[in-house]
Amino acid sequence: MQRINDLKLENFHFQHQINTRFIDVDAFNHINNATFLSYFEDARRCFFERWGINLKEKSLIVASVKIDYLSQLQHPSTLVIGQRVSRLGTKSFDILSVLFLKNKQICFATTTVVCYNFTNKTSIPLFKEIKKDFDK
Repeated sequence: MQRINDLKLENFHFQHQINTRFIDVDAFNHINNATFLSYFEDARRCFFERWGINLKEKSLIVASVKIDYLSQLQHPSTLVIGQRVSRLGTKSFDILSVLFLKNKQICFATTTVVCYNFTNKTSIPLFKEIKKDFDK
C-alpha cells in the first residue's frame, strides 16, 4: 500500500478543483485551518454525486474527520482535491482526501462516513455503489 505522503494527484481517479476566497484568510495572512474542512466537504459532495444515490432513501452521515496539515496556504490559490474510498467496513467507509497546490500536498484528511437510515434511526450495510468505488 502506498504511503499518503507519497501520493500524487494522478493517483486519484476523482479530482475536484476549488479556489481560495478572501474570507478564508485569517489574522496571520494565510488560509485558516478550519477552512480546509469546508474544502473537503465541497469535494465530498461532488464525490457522492458520482454514485447517483438517492439520498432521500439512502443517507450518508459523517462520523469522523481527521486532518493532517503539512504546509501553509496563501490566498489566492487554485487547489485540487484528490479523493477515493480507502477503507470499507460493514456499515461505514473511509474517504481519503488530499489537497494539492501545484502538485504539492498541503494537507490530507480521512473522513469516516456511515450508511444510515433516518426513518429507522439505525446504521445500515454499505451501498453497492460505494463497494464498486473502493480504492479507485
